[in-house]
Amino acid sequence: MNEHRAPPVAGHDYPQTWSQFTDWFHNEGPCLDYLERLRWPQQFICPKFGIIGAPLKTSRNRLVCQACSHQTSVTAGTIFDKTRTPLKVWLAAAWYITNQKHGVSALGLQRVLGLGSYQTAWTLLHRFRRAMIRPGRELLSGLVEVDETYVAIGDKSQPVDVKGRKSRTAKTLVIIAVEMLEPKGFGRIRLRRILDDSEHQVIPFVKDVVQVGATVHTDGSAAYRSLEREGYVHRKSVMLGSPTAAHASMPGVHRVAALIHRWLLGTHQGAVQPSKLDSYLDEFVFRFNRRKSSSRGMLFYRLLEQAVVTTPMTYQNLVNPPKSPPRS
Repeated sequence: MNEHRAPPVAGHDYPQTWSQFTDWFHNEGPCLDYLERLRWPQQFICPKFGIIGAPLKTSRNRLVCQACSHQTSVTAGTIFDKTRTPLKVWLAAAWYITNQKHGVSALGLQRVLGLGSYQTAWTLLHRFRRAMIRPGRELLSGLVEVDETYVAIGDKSQPVDVKGRKSRTAKTLVIIAVEMLEPKGFGRIRLRRILDDSEHQVIPFVKDVVQVGATVHTDGSAAYRSLEREGYVHRKSVMLGSPTAAHASMPGVHRVAALIHRWLLGTHQGAVQPSKLDSYLDEFVFRFNRRKSSSRGMLFYRLLEQAVVTTPMTYQNLVNPPKSPPRS
């Protein structure tokens, strides 16, 4: 993705209203043209050899490189790869997802789009969640608070307890990083599901999301003791016995933790499996970091802009994601 492109213009690069959306994307042709402009904003680049130049277009919507004759399509290698769902449904889903401030459920998406299958709605939603994290995104900088929190989410696979009742709740550890702005306020955030609060889990997270040289503010946990050796300025606030409440000492991570709990229990009613929590965290980060955007159309544009550079994931990979937390 070219980071030096001119900012997108409402009404030209993305629709401003639902009425304008339906005018733009009334069938598959305009949808393909729109995704092609997003994927190759300057000129077509052959996926096989990287040759730049206008392709030939076939009647089956194939793009043929004039230099090497390699055939491809606008959707090949993206989250839309090999989809049987019409692109206008995909784009309508993207519009609905980005226009709901607090997120959507697969059931809600199915109802709004009139989809015959819950599985289709669920797959659309999770593939878009995968595209919500931009590759090569900027690291957090300045003053960054880092802490962990447990989130309670649904897990129907939990065993029966000692009283014969089946527990449907599991607690999963999530680590949070929040940029703190001066004189007040929060900047961007990063989240990750981790296995435990050991040094082997928390330090790689900090290195992956925070710029070296930044000030990292943590509690008194020994897990963060090597931060200075890694090139960070480490500020510690020991909570045990402190007259200052934890939420006052580290307001950023506590505020974000509270919002995550409220979002999971509200929008998703806690019905999130631990193994799929990562994609929900990606969605929360996408929404939080763009919370000040006054244009829902711009969010639609940004989501599709990332969708055309995000590699595809099969339904089986969505259903059975990696067991260990990814380092993304």
